[in-house]
Parts: sequence; structure tokens; C-alpha cells
Amino acid sequence: MAIEAQQQPQWFTPMRLLVLFCVINLLNYVDRGVIASNGVNGAPGNHTCRANEACSHGSGIQGEFKLSNFQDGVLSSAFMGGLLVASPIFAELTKSCNPFRLIGVGLSVWTFATAGCGFSVGFWSIASFRLLVGVGEASFVSLAAPFIDDYAPPEQKSRWLSYFYMCMPVGVALGYVFGGVVGSLLHWRAAFFLEALIMLPFAVFGFVSAPINLMSNSNDDEEQSTMENSERSAKRPGLSKLKGVLYDFRDLFQNKVYMINVLGYIAFNFVLGAYSYWGPKAGEAIYQMKSADLIFGGVTMLCGVIGTFAGGAVLDFIGSSIRNGFKLLALSTILGGVGCMLAFSSRNVVLFIFLFAVAELFLFATQGPVNQLNLQSVPQELRALAMATSTVLIHVLGDVPSSPLVGLVEDKLHNWRSTALILTSIYFLAAAFWLWGFLLFFFGSVEEKQSPQAGQEETTLIQH
Repeated sequence: MAIEAQQQPQWFTPMRLLVLFCVINLLNYVDRGVIASNGVNGAPGNHTCRANEACSHGSGIQGEFKLSNFQDGVLSSAFMGGLLVASPIFAELTKSCNPFRLIGVGLSVWTFATAGCGFSVGFWSIASFRLLVGVGEASFVSLAAPFIDDYAPPEQKSRWLSYFYMCMPVGVALGYVFGGVVGSLLHWRAAFFLEALIMLPFAVFGFVSAPINLMSNSNDDEEQSTMENSERSAKRPGLSKLKGVLYDFRDLFQNKVYMINVLGYIAFNFVLGAYSYWGPKAGEAIYQMKSADLIFGGVTMLCGVIGTFAGGAVLDFIGSSIRNGFKLLALSTILGGVGCMLAFSSRNVVLFIFLFAVAELFLFATQGPVNQLNLQSVPQELRALAMATSTVLIHVLGDVPSSPLVGLVEDKLHNWRSTALILTSIYFLAAAFWLWGFLLFFFGSVEEKQSPQAGQEETTLIQH
């Protein structure tokens, strides 16, 4: 139908598109791991030592720029500011610009900003470049999942999204290792230069390749989209572009199922974001790990791949309905949260690694299903905005405040074990939200109906 009839570039197949997006997503998350790695982030020095004391000048970004733990946490979250502003803008631009071209624009900004991090001279300059990294990433995180959802085989949608989101833990893990190795062998600045160099060909490809379309942007659906827009305009007299965006946001925030899913995702990402940033330092402090970057990186990579794939495969097997998605999310998060509590309570490093690895298997099983629920719970024309809004909220209310807040807690407690246990307890809040979503369907407050739309199945929610 719509998608099959489009004139596609010669290079294009759905599988090649998936691989392309997975590699780009991997590089995005390598950057997250690099900025958090001990080799790049470093350690603070003792700049207040007395004349008869040995002074430590620290290492990496934190040592060179003399950052406190709070400033260091802010630095890890600075790119979210750019993501916050740019994501809704890119989502709205899909109505008038080709989405694939918008991804190319975003990757170009990302490449420039990442290289800029390597040239930074202090806290404010590197924070500004991290802000621009968020602007560059915004187009990709808003548009990649809708592309995959459009072109994935209907019976494998959860698995294809899981392949894509599998790149998140793998990227962070590779970033830990990459940052640790490059930071120790060369310099922390070299890690950012190399990142930018690797991403550059993908940014160029976004411009030189013939563009591809989302289903909602396809020519065959133009008449239908025009009719839908006319009906929406008739219901909203004097509708301007700004008002149209505000109405779209209103429709999104009034969608109970979507908002419950996002609330759970916010709480989940609050913990996961702080884990990804502070995990190596906490492990080094609690268990005197000599290679915390490598250990956390290896565990996260292995469990992220297996857990994320398993989550998507299980949801496809039991039926990728919204009800089943909520059930899987709640159960996986409860089991993963219990595993992390036991891990950080243990006194033996081997037992910690084992329990933490098992817990991460369950936790990463959520990554495909939670994002598929975002796509399933909204109309097709709101998918890009739904993904952009979800991305903004899980960062602005999740891992943006969590890194500096955990830094503040640790500055007060000076006990990484207690800090980690307090942080981990928030996983159960995420599970509570997702359990609430499941109960809406269990008690019949909401029903879902599958109906054919543009050659695919579209989910319609019916609230009672």
C-alpha cells in the first residue's frame, strides 16, 4: 500500500534502514558512556590541601576544570536542555519537511557539538557544547522509532524496536570502555574528536541520499491526511500553526494510557540514568574495583543485549497488545529492582556482579515494549510528537535531575552503598505506574481495538 508504493532509494531495504539507525543510535549512546567513564570524566583533585599535605590535581574533565560532584552531574545532563527545546520542533517540522533530511540536519549538529566538547576550556564551554549535542540528537530520537515501526514486519515490530533500543546499553557500555582506553592512552579530549569523526559520514549520508518517508508523510496518504486536517481545522476555527501544535500536545496529555506509560518511564529512567553516570564510581568506591569502567561496561553490554532482545521477543510471543506490554513492564521492573537492591546490599564483589547482571537482564527487557507502547497508544499523526515528548519528559524529569541529585545525596552521605539503595527504590515507583496501566485494561476501563490503517494494523483505544 502506501509505503510499498513509494519510490525508494536504491540502497533501501527495511533491514538496511534498521541497521543504519542501530549504528547511529549506538554512536549516540557511546557518547553517553564516554562522558561518564572514569577515563574521560576523571576524578576531582584536592585543591584545598595545606602546604605540608600531598596535593592531587585530579584527572579528566572533573580534575582539569575543578568540578564539584554537583557540577559534574549537571554536565552529564546538559545535553537534555537542547533535547527539550529541539525535539518538539523537529516533530512539528515533519509535517512540512522530509523526516530523513531532518535526521541529517540533526546528525550534523551533533557532530559539530561533539567535536566542540574536545575544544572546551572550562565548565561553561563544555556545558554549552553538551547542550548542542542534545539539539543534534533531538531529530533522531523523535523520528527513528516511527520509521522502524512503519517498515518492520507486523509480526516482528517489538523485536525490531528491541534491536534498535538494544543499542542503548551496548553504546553506553562501549562508551565506558572507549572513554577509559582513549582517556588513559591519549587524552580525554581525543575521545570526543574520535566520536565526531566516526559520526561524520552518517551526517553526510543524511543529505546526499535520496530521502525516504514516514507512513503519515507518504504521497498515497496525502488525500486522507488532507481530509483529516480539514476536519481538525473545522473543529478549531482560526487554527494557526502554533495553535495546532498546542492542540496536538493537549490530545497527547489527555491520552491516559500514553501518560501512564510515560510516567513509569520517567521513574525508570531516573534510576537508569543515574546508574549509567555514577555506576563506575559507585562500584569503585564500594568494592574497590580496579577496572570499574570495564566491569560495568561489560555487564551492561552483555545484559543489555540479551535482556532487550528477550523483552521484545517475549512481547511478540504473548501478543504485542498494550495490556500485555504493561504486564511485562511491571513484572520485569519489580524483579529487576529486587535484584539491584540485593546486589548493592551484598558485601562480596563477585556476588554483587552476579546479582546486578541478573537484575539488568530484567530491567533491559523493558526497552522495546515501553517504546512500542508509546507508538501504539497514539494516532499515527502524533507518533513523532509522542516519541519526542516521551524523550523530553524521561530526560527532563528523569535522568537530568537524577545525576546531580544523586551527586548531592552522596556529597551529604559520603556512602555510595546507601546512596545506591535509595536510588534503586525508585524502580518500584516505575513498576507501580505500569501496574496501574495494566489494571486499566484488566478491569475494562480501557479497551484496545485493532483496525487496518494504510496497510498496517493501528490500535484504537476505547475508554469507558
